[in-house]
Amino acid sequence: MAEQAAVTRKNQKVGQVVSTKMAKTIVVEVSRRVPHPVYKRIISKRKKFYAHDEQGLAKMGDVVRITESRPLSKTKRWTLSEVVRKAVQVSVEPSDLDVIPGVVETEGGKKKGR
Repeated sequence: MAEQAAVTRKNQKVGQVVSTKMAKTIVVEVSRRVPHPVYKRIISKRKKFYAHDEQGLAKMGDVVRITESRPLSKTKRWTLSEVVRKAVQVSVEPSDLDVIPGVVETEGGKKKGR
């Protein structure tokens, strides 16, 4: 008989990475749309989860899947399962960063506003 893959019954969520400033930790914002309890209008609710990212695979704006785990710290109870979709990286030419609109360089290298 073929071996069956281990079925995990742990909770999983899909959300967008909003912060990668901590070491081995990402902040994932999960959004969901629910009807208002009284007015029945669809509203968006969002919640942030701290997840463990050992290899540092996730970047800002990526859509990721996180899985429930044992408590790893005071606030961290999730681990990164996979990166579902990478964020679009916008490249900027270094020469574009040197030019400031409205500022003209004068003799001696000093900048003067218009």
